[in-house]
Amino acid sequence: MNKDIRKAPLAAIKPHEITAHNHTRIDNYFWLNDREDQEVIDYLNAENAYYEAETAHTKAFQKDLFEEMKSRIKEDDSSVPYFYNGYYYITRFEKGKDYPIYSRKLGSLEADEEIMFDCNEMAEGHSYFHLRGINVTEDNQWAAFAVDTVSRREYVLHIKNLTTGEILPLSIEKTTGSSTWASDNKTLFYSRKDEVTLRADKIFKHKLGTAATEDVLVYYEEDETFDTHIYKEKSRKYLVIGNDSTLTSECRILEADNPDGEFRIFQTREREVEYTISHYGEYFYIMTNLDDADNFKLMKCPTDKTTFEHWEEVIAHREDVLLEGVDIFRDYLVISERSNGLPHLCIMPWNAPENAYYLPFESETYNAYTGINVDFDTEILRYGYQSLKTPSSIVDFNMRTQEKTVRKEQEVIGDFDKENYIEERIWATAKDGVQVPMSLIYKKDLQKDGNNPFLLYAYGSYGYSMEPYFSTTRLSLIDRGFVYAIAHVRGGEDMGRQWYEDGKLLTKWNTFDDFIACSEHVIAQGYTSPKHLYAEGGSAGGMLMGVIVNKRPDLYNGVIAQVPFVDVMTTMLDDTIPLTTGEYDEWGNPNEKEYYDYMLSYSPIDNVVAQQYPNMYISTGLHDSQVQYWEPAKWVAKLRVTKTNHNQLYLDTNMDAGHGGASGRFESLKEVAKEFAFMLDLEGINA
Repeated sequence: MNKDIRKAPLAAIKPHEITAHNHTRIDNYFWLNDREDQEVIDYLNAENAYYEAETAHTKAFQKDLFEEMKSRIKEDDSSVPYFYNGYYYITRFEKGKDYPIYSRKLGSLEADEEIMFDCNEMAEGHSYFHLRGINVTEDNQWAAFAVDTVSRREYVLHIKNLTTGEILPLSIEKTTGSSTWASDNKTLFYSRKDEVTLRADKIFKHKLGTAATEDVLVYYEEDETFDTHIYKEKSRKYLVIGNDSTLTSECRILEADNPDGEFRIFQTREREVEYTISHYGEYFYIMTNLDDADNFKLMKCPTDKTTFEHWEEVIAHREDVLLEGVDIFRDYLVISERSNGLPHLCIMPWNAPENAYYLPFESETYNAYTGINVDFDTEILRYGYQSLKTPSSIVDFNMRTQEKTVRKEQEVIGDFDKENYIEERIWATAKDGVQVPMSLIYKKDLQKDGNNPFLLYAYGSYGYSMEPYFSTTRLSLIDRGFVYAIAHVRGGEDMGRQWYEDGKLLTKWNTFDDFIACSEHVIAQGYTSPKHLYAEGGSAGGMLMGVIVNKRPDLYNGVIAQVPFVDVMTTMLDDTIPLTTGEYDEWGNPNEKEYYDYMLSYSPIDNVVAQQYPNMYISTGLHDSQVQYWEPAKWVAKLRVTKTNHNQLYLDTNMDAGHGGASGRFESLKEVAKEFAFMLDLEGINA
């Protein structure tokens, strides 16, 4: 392949000074921060053209990979129906179509199907389409729903009459897509975003039959570090306005049958106290970290006495068990926990808590989670189970008889046999001696001779745990000899709340050092070698990729960075950029010098140096609202003129999409095929 760097587009250098704390940085590519500028668009198109030209020899292989991945997916598929308020609700796909069809059946699965939304028809004429937030009134007549056709996560809210099929001439713009009906079947509450920062900061009330201009502002969140949302409790008794920052939360409640009443504060926010509420009978149940309960505990209070002094402990804080959530039923409490890096589900009868028991899961590494459980008066718990080699299953579990019924197991078309693969959990020793787990999958005939291609993935931020989930697309790598692994680095909550605390703010370097330690470990154990090791991460995980290629480029042959957050300093100093202020509790506020200096120590674009870099494939979306496209664009521009080797460096910008990439069930597989072809080509595998 021609690696002549002179063919690559070079962005114009236009020095721009950014000064903070008497320290000045020169940003030569600040001008890329304007998607309306034709010069910017021309540069992005030039990078796309360069990528297309340099990878032209892989196009046929990309198509083959796409068809291969698509062939494993059951095209005419449907979800397991769930029953709610008299109807069975179903999401299904038809062969040859990209988008879901949402339908329902009255009273019985044998009843006639009512198609609520056919997203295939609705998506016609749009290069991007996403429908979310379907919310039906209690009389089953009206449905609120929201649509995004730009991929910037700004949804237009609509209302449909499910009896007549008419969509009302109502378009409420700049919403989050989330809404909820009051019990009167005519009052709709919804959340809207700030037009500049895209922060969800307002709750409005809409009455059927009125214009959007008449909607009433119910709540405005003034604190720029908080978002707000609204929902109805599972018991249908209360509406709840939730206000959340990274470290603090607050709720307001109102009886659902009194939509014109005044919301009242459940418990006034206190810095670094988080809580969520669930209603049951005469009590609210509260999951909280109050009083330094880092792994959270469960408390309760009467519905009319909701402040701290009335909270009583139900499940105490445990040092080695993270309380992740609860599902409340009439006769049972289901507790979702995590210990030793693995999820567990505990069933507790309300009338006999001493008879609580755990569902048995015996795999070495797996993911188990409660599913859609909207019915309050049932003894059936719906949960999901999967692992790296075990397709996803949806199970109905009778909490009284302890009998389980597998409602659906993900069907993998073709000759897939999970017994052909090995999954395991191994541990790397981090720089500071901490043991970091990894979940691996590979074909069972693998030889640990250092010659295996190996893809290591991680995220490591916001307390998100990276579950070892099953993927049909991943088989296209594993069947060609790859080992695939998830590094459960600090910054997630994989090993409990402290695991998150030890990978944020002024301990963020732990995230990066953990990933490097995992990379060194799999090399030392003979799974792979630096010439066959690949790393992948997206968004905040893309920042992780940016740090590791600066610090240890020698460890990797190739790196994939999806929508990467790499211009940390410039972004975090600009509070007009969407979502910035809400990030202070995650990364730190660079307006304070201690955080400025620490963030500057790892900010990927600020630490690019003249050295040899791995082969790199970097993707972004022009309309990304989470990580603006100019971050990876500026990063690539700087790498082009700084790195000292001619390894591949590609910027691939989807000019029609945002943070989540392409819409459509199969269209996104084309993006995966690009990433796989990038690595397989480097390995000399072309079929």
